[in-house]
Amino acid sequence: MKSAVTAVAAAESFRALAHYEALLAFETDCADVHQAFASGNVDFVLLDVRSPALYAQGHVPGAKLLPHGKIIESKLAAYPLETVFVTYCAGPHCNGALRGAIRLSRLGRPVKIMTGGVTGWLDEGFALASGA
Repeated sequence: MKSAVTAVAAAESFRALAHYEALLAFETDCADVHQAFASGNVDFVLLDVRSPALYAQGHVPGAKLLPHGKIIESKLAAYPLETVFVTYCAGPHCNGALRGAIRLSRLGRPVKIMTGGVTGWLDEGFALASGA
């Protein structure tokens, strides 16, 4: 008798590879973002898409506040069209990062989400900055 894990067969390796490689085109993780900032090799704009109050309570150092509902072309005018944006929100229980990514995508901007959000950042042992 098969377990619930193997009741549906695993994908063939070539399909799994394509799937997992494609996921990395859409997302990054907290450790990679932290490493980019720590090394000074920041070739993206990190957007905290939560509310100003939550941002002030604690945000990823280096992140810019732009709530997902306020992502409009005029707010992005200072950035070249090829600028990669990385969105994050509170964590896996929050879909704000996805909402922000949708808005950026609709504006033709390259975007990834930072999986885990603030919860993932803290889980990795990284510190938050506070204040506006």
